[in-house]
Amino acid sequence: MQCNKCGRDAVFFQEYSGQHLCERHVEAYVEAKAKHEIRKHKWILPEDHVAVALSGNSSSSALLYFLKKLTSNRRDIKISAIFLDEGITGFHDTKNALRIARMLDTDCITGTFQQSFGITLDEIARRNTGAVSCTYCRILRNFLLNRIAVEHRITKLALGHTLDEGAVHVLKNMLRGTPEIFVHSERFASRMVPRIRPFISVPYNEVALYADLHNLKYEQSPCPYKNDAFEKNVQKLLNDFTIQHPATKYALQNLGKHLTGACISMADAVITCEQCGEPKDGICQNCRILSEVTAHGD
Repeated sequence: MQCNKCGRDAVFFQEYSGQHLCERHVEAYVEAKAKHEIRKHKWILPEDHVAVALSGNSSSSALLYFLKKLTSNRRDIKISAIFLDEGITGFHDTKNALRIARMLDTDCITGTFQQSFGITLDEIARRNTGAVSCTYCRILRNFLLNRIAVEHRITKLALGHTLDEGAVHVLKNMLRGTPEIFVHSERFASRMVPRIRPFISVPYNEVALYADLHNLKYEQSPCPYKNDAFEKNVQKLLNDFTIQHPATKYALQNLGKHLTGACISMADAVITCEQCGEPKDGICQNCRILSEVTAHGD
């Protein structure tokens, strides 16, 4: 097939637009969508120090490449990377992440659960189930990313979240009947170093292809502790539905934006955590886990 834009050999079919695209136009589409999100939200400003949460997977590696390219002529903006070693045997190879950072001429700050909390995720998993391990990992990663960002005077943390992850997040919480999570997301963000998600309007398969086109040789192995059966079912449901209705993920993304606004407007009616303000009566799970693990580290 030929590219609908220029007639070159196509490498990708974009279902929601009905277009075949060549390598050059896949790259152009991904970058145009990411630039649009950055401009719309004013995510990158003069004198910013932006750090990519680099796990070594396709999305974070592609994001680092894109931001380095975007700011290559901007001396007033610094791009770095942060790699966290959670302590999972055989997962998240530090050498691979450092290789990608070196390849892209980027300083990479490293941190570990062991050094910061005195415990690895493998050790946490031995005392808990896989699903609980995922929760611990998410909370501890967010905490440690923020602490490193503050220590290094980083002004923005860039996450490689894609359209697929955003759509699953919205649908999962709607199906669970937990729209209050959108209140938490905004309140949580307001207390942290700002997060930016330039790829949030780009489908995962386009981001992965973008990484392939630039020969980033990213990690593909799934986390051995990712065991959320409900989330997997939501992903499958969404992917199956998108085959017949290609714009579904974009529709869910828009729904999430509307829900966030609606939930914030009713935030005063929501009972919140005594420590952090998350919607929860008493002490929330985030604060409980952080208290437990930081006490263990001390």
